Amino acid sequence: MKKFSQISFDSIGGASGDMILATMLGLGVDLALLKKQLASLKIGRFDIVVSKCSEYGLNGQRVTVKIPHEHHPHRHLSDIRRLIRRSSLDERTKRLSMRVFERLAAAEGKVHGVSPEEVHFHEVGAMDSIIDIVGSCAALCMLGVTGVRAGSLPLGHGTIKTAHGVLPCPAPATVELLKGYPVMDVDEPFETVTPTGAALLVTWQEELGASHQSSIITAVAQGFGHRKLAGRPNMLRAVLSETAGGADSEEHDQCLILESNLDDTVPELIGSLSQKLMEKGALDVFSIPVQMKKQRPGTLLTVLCRPASRETMIDLIFSESTTFGVREHIADRTILARRIEEVTTRYGKVRVKIGTRKGKDITRSPEHDDCAGLAARHGVPVRRVYEQAVAAGR
Repeated sequence: MKKFSQISFDSIGGASGDMILATMLGLGVDLALLKKQLASLKIGRFDIVVSKCSEYGLNGQRVTVKIPHEHHPHRHLSDIRRLIRRSSLDERTKRLSMRVFERLAAAEGKVHGVSPEEVHFHEVGAMDSIIDIVGSCAALCMLGVTGVRAGSLPLGHGTIKTAHGVLPCPAPATVELLKGYPVMDVDEPFETVTPTGAALLVTWQEELGASHQSSIITAVAQGFGHRKLAGRPNMLRAVLSETAGGADSEEHDQCLILESNLDDTVPELIGSLSQKLMEKGALDVFSIPVQMKKQRPGTLLTVLCRPASRETMIDLIFSESTTFGVREHIADRTILARRIEEVTTRYGKVRVKIGTRKGKDITRSPEHDDCAGLAARHGVPVRRVYEQAVAAGR
């Protein structure tokens, strides 16, 4: 029976992106391989330095992201999505990383009164924070983790200096992210939990869930931050355990379904709206001919998206169509675990997406763009390249 891995986070002195990344490396992630994967983001020169440290009699490690003193542009959510999509990271890492950023953008947008797409990332848009988030998600996937849980997070007090000025501690975005999650007040005049740390832990728990089956502890790691707290170590502990998998160990998530009946929107506008929705992060967009009231022919527009993208999608639908209303509901999904492999055909190399269920590969789908490009180059039907790619992967 396949084993499934889960990480339990216990925060003694906070949670930040670098602390979470430090625990991932402490659990056994290969640093050289991780840096190679992150380099595919093409965000510039960087280095990840791991150092041993000890506080209050507890040993662990600390991560420092080193970046040359160069100009680093502030980025919007669309910029970060583009970086991730164009990288060579595996599909699961891309999906999880983008969900963390979307969750963070939704929180930042709410506290600043703008849509997630309008959020102008400052601290989080900086290179080191992108490395913290994408690196942590990549490390989680490298460990094969399928479940995450986190205990109460300790929140300090006071004020913090940000790109928006002096703000209360915890930061407003951190408080927004942690709504509905257990926290505890601690007598530390510092920012113990950062928006990046909160976004990672909240998103992982929402996306992966946690198993309550009996498990066996396989590794423990302590990740230390860079602060000296007054009465506790600035430390986050991660416990990796394995549990026997079953049907309830599949990947599950939730998506938002938006629907609108359009009876006086010309087809060209529906096409451009669909394209813009996909560019803004929709999972899928499709339209179906329907018969509406007064026997009018119309179109049912359906959009699948992340819950965090709700405002952006609805704003687009209203601004780019003639509808007066949008229906919405949350749907649970069961998702195949996915990975990308490169196969060699007589026409060249093709990336193949492989779907896995209960530890078995059950479907293969060659990347159409790869097949189409090779077919055009060699003057053969796309189907021939597609079939060779499927056969080569078996």
